[in-house]
Amino acid sequence: MTKTVTDEQIRDLAATAKPYSLALLQWEPERATDGADAIELEHQRRMVSLRAEGVIAILCPVGSDTVAGVAIMTVPAEEAAAIMAEDPCVRAGMMRCEVHPCHGFPGDALPV
Repeated sequence: MTKTVTDEQIRDLAATAKPYSLALLQWEPERATDGADAIELEHQRRMVSLRAEGVIAILCPVGSDTVAGVAIMTVPAEEAAAIMAEDPCVRAGMMRCEVHPCHGFPGDALPV
């Protein structure tokens, strides 16, 4: 690290933290079930719709055999868990979803 960060800067940043929810989607063995491609397409459509509605702030599909994706959601963890329980891939047993409360800093974004 070449940038020095002061205690005051840390406190100032911490004061801006807002609550979010982190949804971690993981693949299950049923990923290869009959009709999986169509179910996954509906999952993708739903996730992109939730992003467009502002329910998902950051959507990160993951190219892995175990982790399917990560989403930072703008709703409380209980609501995020209920939303993700209705996901087509979760309902089909192709994915499981863990939701954790987290904090983020307004204005943070992925680089373009």
